[in-house]
Amino acid sequence: MKELTIEAAVENIEVVTDFVTNELEAANCPIKAQTQISIAIDELFGNIARYAYSPDIGKATVQLEVVDDPLAVIITFIDRGKPFNPLEQAEPDIHMSAKQRSIGGLGIFLVKKTMDMLDYKYKDGKNILTIKKKFK
Repeated sequence: MKELTIEAAVENIEVVTDFVTNELEAANCPIKAQTQISIAIDELFGNIARYAYSPDIGKATVQLEVVDDPLAVIITFIDRGKPFNPLEQAEPDIHMSAKQRSIGGLGIFLVKKTMDMLDYKYKDGKNILTIKKKFK
């Protein structure tokens, strides 16, 4: 398992994305899955950076593991910020026009639709959000 601990700041989204992308490329992850995972990182790490410690900045850890049978990547985001389960958020009404729809929720919706598994728990003062994407 690979691990990166970094300040949960918006400017570090690219650092996290590069960390994960390097591992995905080494594992021969298809580009479509890499793109979906990059979008998920932008949304999930971005939410930690914007809201977990607001107005302060804290640390976040990103753990990455490539597993076999089936070949997949498991990425876990860990922070000690405010307890927040993004999976409990109501799904946006995607049939409404953008003007009618309230702001927010679309990013998590896309993550739910593109990842093969999402899991959240709050344990020992930590938000722990895990995603899994199979290499198809």
